[in-house]
Amino acid sequence: MKTIGIYTKNFSLYHDLLKVLKRRRIPYVSLLSINNIPRRIGVVLTSHNELHDLKTQKGLAADVYDSIDHAVDIALQILIGKELYSKVYIGIDPGEKPGIAVVGDDLLLQKTHVKSPEEVVEIVKRFLREYPAIECLIRVGHGSIITRNRIINTLIPLELPIEIVDESKTTSSQQTKRSDRDSEAAASIALLKGGKVQKRQPLKPTRGDIRRVQEQSRYITEGILSISEKTALDVLRGDISLKEAIENEKSNKKHKRL
Repeated sequence: MKTIGIYTKNFSLYHDLLKVLKRRRIPYVSLLSINNIPRRIGVVLTSHNELHDLKTQKGLAADVYDSIDHAVDIALQILIGKELYSKVYIGIDPGEKPGIAVVGDDLLLQKTHVKSPEEVVEIVKRFLREYPAIECLIRVGHGSIITRNRIINTLIPLELPIEIVDESKTTSSQQTKRSDRDSEAAASIALLKGGKVQKRQPLKPTRGDIRRVQEQSRYITEGILSISEKTALDVLRGDISLKEAIENEKSNKKHKRL
């Protein structure tokens, strides 16, 4: 497989590209010159201002996409040279910071994670655009029931088959970072068969779920405050983030003192 090349005099862009490529462990070559680009370079990531300087069709302006990760995804697609997949499976490891992976025709195309369950649907939409397929299936791990159901309910409008998968056998090495473990688990989930989702999933938090969110609020604020049960329910349903809930609680306490 050919390699990604980087050529830009924009230091900020160059730094951002290196950061993403290193984080995702994608091989690359930094080009000091655009003359006589090596044959092993399949695509050159550059800026939109420098794109016209490249005397090749291999150039890709990384700063015109919504993120550097998005630009790198497009570069990898160019390297693979595949315009349509037979089957694409998207795996999701549910949690407060879900892991997401996409597998196309038995090839792991990408794995990543997001900061909240509500961000999953936008990443899935992006994957669907970047990896068009004849057949596409979304698979979600069975753990973290409330979070899992929140994620599934945001995905249902996409009108794609969704399965809930037993993720008990997808544990990754404890030596890797939590975010990497989540994305690795998502890659495993993508390849496992599960039960089909027929309708929207219920959001019925247990007393344990509520206490867990309240404990998280105490941990984040170093014991200064604990959000109410009602607010914890709002967090669990996805109506408000835990960070917003804590800020609101602080604001309410401040006003009461005044």
